[in-house]
Amino acid sequence: MADTNLMSIPGQIDPVPVARDITPRADGRTDLLGLSKDRIRALFADAGLDAKQAKLRAKQVFHWLYHRGVTDFEAMTDIAKTMRPWLTERFVIGRPNVVEAQHSTDGTRKWLLRTDDGHEFEMVFIPDADRGTLCVSSQVGCTLNCRFCHTGTMRLVRNLTPGEIVGQVMLARDALGEWPKGRMDDLGDESESAYTSDGRLLTNIVMMGMGEPLYNFDNVRDALRIVMDGDGLALSKRRITLSTSGVVPMMARCGEEIGVNLAVSLHAVTKDIRDEIVPINKKYGIEELLQACADYPGASNARRITFEYVMLKNKNDSDEDARELVRLIKQYDLPAKVNLIPFNPWGGAPYECSSPERIRRFSDIVFEGGISAPVRTPRGRDIDAACGQLKTAAEKKSRAQRDREAAEAAETTQAVEA
Repeated sequence: MADTNLMSIPGQIDPVPVARDITPRADGRTDLLGLSKDRIRALFADAGLDAKQAKLRAKQVFHWLYHRGVTDFEAMTDIAKTMRPWLTERFVIGRPNVVEAQHSTDGTRKWLLRTDDGHEFEMVFIPDADRGTLCVSSQVGCTLNCRFCHTGTMRLVRNLTPGEIVGQVMLARDALGEWPKGRMDDLGDESESAYTSDGRLLTNIVMMGMGEPLYNFDNVRDALRIVMDGDGLALSKRRITLSTSGVVPMMARCGEEIGVNLAVSLHAVTKDIRDEIVPINKKYGIEELLQACADYPGASNARRITFEYVMLKNKNDSDEDARELVRLIKQYDLPAKVNLIPFNPWGGAPYECSSPERIRRFSDIVFEGGISAPVRTPRGRDIDAACGQLKTAAEKKSRAQRDREAAEAAETTQAVEA
């Protein structure tokens, strides 16, 4: 059972179950994944190293962990051989447990992951010609109940830890073979000065997976600080976007303490419709939300706020809706663009997708109003990896069924090898 407590978020009625930054392991060791350099140093000091040694070892381990993707202390060649068993006895560098990995016909990849305490969540990698975007989850389940979103039909289990959030990025780099490669110097030793990294497939991160990131603010902030750390994963904040359904009290903190790009799940321009499809609107209305967007630290024409707008047939897709969207954005003088998202169907969904002709007309009206409104191309629909489709296979396929499939696959492999 994970070590959890309860955290209240302003405006949220019920406390959110929160996993602490370290989930205890059955073997008693501490997983360092997701921990800052200072946190690692403190753990090393608590385990018996003096202050000087703790600081040095934390710096070395942090580099190997986040910059090189190493999971074995024995591979950390600049740490004394006598020290490596000491580290192995007390600590571990983990990864999320992969339950299932799927590949779409369009190149999109989706992983079903399981935490050490048995909860499941998903992440998605979307390759494009000029970028590769990892869609990262922040919670197991979701509490927002947006009616068009499959993830919203799940119950909220708990927040993900910083390690479980960073672990998704680490796992994607593992799968893509993207860790830097060292070169040997003239003496045959690995040379730090000759240490280079190859071109990246994973260039962008969007906090748009399962859950509401601002309801897990501390853990998301701590995880993204590691992702942005120049000594760590070193991804620019300009290549990271956090998406919120409108947790207004946390938006300013997001800009001040994380500083990444902001995306807002708007999806409607009238109170009645947004109350229906995005229930958080009953707590924080459209005007309050748009004012928080106008006040978002760092927003500018160079760093526009993205409004996500799912296209629902005869619900939010009229010419009048498009004109009102333009009016609202201009009223608040927002540096913004609009992503129009064709609704991605799922079994039991209460809505249909707007027709291609209606989506194009909506887009044209917004563009004519002077605001960029591209239509997002659905990706990964065939593996339920498209926007709004994420829902753990634990609720779509029984664990026993997956175990049977794994056993059958192993038998097939053995037969082929024989």
